[in-house]
Amino acid sequence: MSMRQDVLVVGSIGLDSVKTPFGEVSEVLGGSAIYSSLAASYFTSVKLVGVVGEDFLNQHVELLKRHGIDLTGLTTLQGKTFRWKGDYGYDLNEAITLDTELNVLSGFNPQLPEVYKDIKYVFLANLDPDLQLSVLKQLRKPEVVVCDTMNFWIHGKRDSLIEVLKRVDIVVMNDAETRELCKEPNLVKAGRTILSWGPKRVIIKKGEHGSLMFANGSFFSAPAYPLEDIFDPTGAGDTFAGGFIGYLASCGQMNDMNIRKAVIYGTTMASFVVEDFSVLRTAALNQQEIKDRYREFQEMVHFGE
Repeated sequence: MSMRQDVLVVGSIGLDSVKTPFGEVSEVLGGSAIYSSLAASYFTSVKLVGVVGEDFLNQHVELLKRHGIDLTGLTTLQGKTFRWKGDYGYDLNEAITLDTELNVLSGFNPQLPEVYKDIKYVFLANLDPDLQLSVLKQLRKPEVVVCDTMNFWIHGKRDSLIEVLKRVDIVVMNDAETRELCKEPNLVKAGRTILSWGPKRVIIKKGEHGSLMFANGSFFSAPAYPLEDIFDPTGAGDTFAGGFIGYLASCGQMNDMNIRKAVIYGTTMASFVVEDFSVLRTAALNQQEIKDRYREFQEMVHFGE
């Protein structure tokens, strides 16, 4: 009998100002750790490590607590919370970053509370790879470490990032980042290259075109859920990763079937988050909605024996 495991999430917490063809919001809750923690919280208990400034609203803290997210690892520093400002055109796969203010994130040095160091399932959300490495060193015996990154670190800290990839089990990144990191236009070849560096699996997110998963000896392709209303794709990748590791941790064991299901649960969670700005849609979900959409996915891809 497998045991459900907790998930540790380490990443950025921010306030986002986002403009899409369907509307605009200012200073809403965002950051890689927020999106992934909320998604994972529908499957298992989540411990969050991150930093905020004194301007971080109590209502955001309360929202996380309502989802059972343990905030022992949340640090408040003097100064302002991380800010990101982005704009999307009609191609919603690509955000144009207008402004990034690191603020308290620039001095962030994640220290895991003692009780977090034994957690077996870990998601290193988008963060400076040197910080991801420092978290890895603090963990005692992790069983499954998933990590994400972004083009900013691929440009600025490629060597540190490759060092992280050598030490994790599963890498999640989008298609543009994968091509850039590997300097290879073909995603299949790029996926194989990343596998050769050490991780057991590589998941390449392709936005509205679904995702690809590579492992040595196996390959899995998942579609995206066909949505009519996409308001804001911010956080879709982090939500995918949170749903993915949350489901895996709820199974408590890694096998190919569980990992494939985890990809579909990740995709399911990502399909919800884009239906509204910030975490409004994810925060309001219930278990039945998640199950129903997961079943729709099953029907969508089923084509007989």
